[in-house]
Amino acid sequence: MSKSLTKYRDTGILILRIGIGIMFLYHGAPKLIGGPEKWEKLGMAMNYVGIPVFPVFWGFMAAFSEFFGGIFIILGLFFRPACILLLITMSVASIMHLGKGDGLGVASHAIEAGVLFLSLILIGPGKYSIDKD
Repeated sequence: MSKSLTKYRDTGILILRIGIGIMFLYHGAPKLIGGPEKWEKLGMAMNYVGIPVFPVFWGFMAAFSEFFGGIFIILGLFFRPACILLLITMSVASIMHLGKGDGLGVASHAIEAGVLFLSLILIGPGKYSIDKD
């Protein structure tokens, strides 16, 4: 059975890219349009990795990478750079949640997404993408 499904590898990657991309658009849009107040709150997460300066900038970058990263993942355009930015964003989110004492249950979404983006960096966008592996 696994051999017969191998021919659908690129279709599977496309479905994954579209699904994850839409979800990151959904999560990133309110953060991006939230403006400087929202960005500052997001950017405060950088305190947990030892970077206490420029929270508005870091918050904007997190919102930008979630929203535009979602678009780029769907299209398969700038795929690996988008996955790298999202991996960094999810790593900081994971560290923040664990540092705040939220526990694994709260941090798990960011950890799982980080594992996904690390995997996608290695796998690539597949043939149904603008970047085309």
